[in-house]
Amino acid sequence: MLSPQRRKRCGLIYSLHDLEWGRQSPYIVFMPDPLILTPTAAKRVAAIAQRQSKPAILRLSVEGGGCSGFQYKFDLSDDADADDSVSETDGVKLVVDPVSLDLVAGSTVDFVESLGGAAFRVENPQAAAGCGCGSSFGI
Repeated sequence: MLSPQRRKRCGLIYSLHDLEWGRQSPYIVFMPDPLILTPTAAKRVAAIAQRQSKPAILRLSVEGGGCSGFQYKFDLSDDADADDSVSETDGVKLVVDPVSLDLVAGSTVDFVESLGGAAFRVENPQAAAGCGCGSSFGI
């Protein structure tokens, strides 16, 4: 039996043969590290979504470009696609497409305010390089 913490990181897949014979022998497939949306970021997304009369769903994607090779892109989304990875904090969803997920798995999305301004920031453990503004990274 898997602990609740391990179940969050694993998907259980049963073969059709096992299900036909009434056996439940799971194949364990490890999923990428989860994405985390901080409560501060969730609160900010909720406020923006309410002002724009949209659902509180933040889409994080990665595009080529920027100072370091890749750049983060944030948008409000109307819904999550079937193959998106979805993380939820305080009723706000963070969705990431499978291609971008390979580049941001294990990341934390936060909202920070400083003298220089306010912005969503991604703490990406896979990033080997980044720019000063925090909007682009390299692997």
